[in-house]
Amino acid sequence: MIHPSQAERLASACAKVVGSARVSRATSDRHSYARDQWPRVLIGMRDGKGAPFPPDVVAWPTTTAEVAALVRVARELGVPVVPYAAGSGVCGGAAPIYGGLVIDTKPMDRILALDTRNATVRVQAGMNGERFERELNRRGFTLGHFPSSIYCSTVGGWLAARGAGQMSTKYGKIEDMTLGLEVVTGRGDIVRTGVDGRAAAGPDWTQVFIGSEGTLGVLTEGTLRLRRSPELRILRGFELPTVDAGMQAIRAVMQRGLRPAVVRLYDPFDSFLAMRHRAEAAAAAGDEGAAYVPTPPPAKGLAGRLARSLASARQRVQDTLLAGALARPRILNPVLDSLVPKLARKGCLLIVGCEGAARRTEVEARLTFAELERAGGRDLGEGPGLNWLKKRYAVSYRQSTLFAAGAFADTMEVASTWERLPDLYESVREAIGRHAMVMAHFSHAYPEGCSIYFTFVAHAPDRARMERVYDAIWSDGLSAAARAGGTISHHHGVGLSKGAFMAEEHRESMAILRSLKSVMDPDGVMNPGKLGLAAPPRLTDVARAS
Repeated sequence: MIHPSQAERLASACAKVVGSARVSRATSDRHSYARDQWPRVLIGMRDGKGAPFPPDVVAWPTTTAEVAALVRVARELGVPVVPYAAGSGVCGGAAPIYGGLVIDTKPMDRILALDTRNATVRVQAGMNGERFERELNRRGFTLGHFPSSIYCSTVGGWLAARGAGQMSTKYGKIEDMTLGLEVVTGRGDIVRTGVDGRAAAGPDWTQVFIGSEGTLGVLTEGTLRLRRSPELRILRGFELPTVDAGMQAIRAVMQRGLRPAVVRLYDPFDSFLAMRHRAEAAAAAGDEGAAYVPTPPPAKGLAGRLARSLASARQRVQDTLLAGALARPRILNPVLDSLVPKLARKGCLLIVGCEGAARRTEVEARLTFAELERAGGRDLGEGPGLNWLKKRYAVSYRQSTLFAAGAFADTMEVASTWERLPDLYESVREAIGRHAMVMAHFSHAYPEGCSIYFTFVAHAPDRARMERVYDAIWSDGLSAAARAGGTISHHHGVGLSKGAFMAEEHRESMAILRSLKSVMDPDGVMNPGKLGLAAPPRLTDVARAS
């Protein structure tokens, strides 16, 4: 945090730019912008520890010119600037670790132009993802970008973290959809990139800013390519005997030149959970002859208090059993590996789907399904695919029950080539499995490789030990990924959680990144301490003094 007198000067100067109603030093606002959804911070906050990184001032600009003026104010005063969107990131990328000014871009939330002839759209960075897609659909288009956070993320956040959506196998990641950007650099200059689309005049500056996580500037606008809304969507579930068979099946599909929109292969434990949830949903809906019994209203009086007490006791027992199991991952994971195939009597679930123009989709689906059957897949019909589509955003909202039970959950998404993918899966799974219950699915497939999305759950008796477990998971998991030739991140970004591993992945290229930052942000005010970039000494000195 900066000195209170300097914070007052900052707030006063910002008010001259955007008006006093759109600047705040209120404690409630500062703590609302002190973090994103990084589980490392949520662990501490659950035990009553406040958000650790409150900014000194929050501002809500509505135009790029105002953003530029705010950055110039901060630069003149020598205080950090952290661009903030919806705060749905899971890596600490939006945490203002040295205080300073948070610039919230959510008020910049309009579609500026939709060009139907060229199938492009200009949109402000603060536009909510779900509302953006809904507006495009209303006009006959789709972006094709469907992250699980779509209801609570923005276009600017997607661009800053180089995000991917659930249908990236067909539509690509956000960088594949982006033609140009408007950015306010750390100098306070407004830069526009990619005006001529496929121009060959020098480097692609658009790609320099995508994934920069606010370290080079504030992303204020994007020009994105659109697709026509699909006429037809066909979804299927397939059963593959093993993870390796599933990987080979996906590779065969991709290298034949087919582009299904969705390809998701679940390992045995993740497959077991996915199919169990489907069976429960079918029973609740009355499928397969199951009777649906409505939930009775809660009892009142003494009977109600007794029922609530019993329910509370049952929940405590369940939480205790969960904690006991999760505290012994070296026993739990091998037991699950042994039991799950016997309980499920199935292999690995693969969800696949094609969409687009009706005739093309029918042909592509037929060819894709035939390729999967040649690779040993068993067609399970459309049920698993439709169930996935219905529940595809729900997983982001299920973690609170684990935190309430004294555990934590997080995800680690890595990627590599097909040749290295089996070793990457086994190495990272074994590394995480020393500390947590772990499962994985494969998604975001390409002709040359695929991403693996690990989900892990762990428990420890107190916050200090839980933080040590959390840190050990990430250190061991990312080290294993690096040894296996994988990435440290496929689409969640870097932030604070993976910054220490940036140099190991990018090696000599880090010098280029540091040089770019020195040009775009000569005073080092833009989101310091992220992407593995060191903050200026004056900021770290202030942090130590605070």
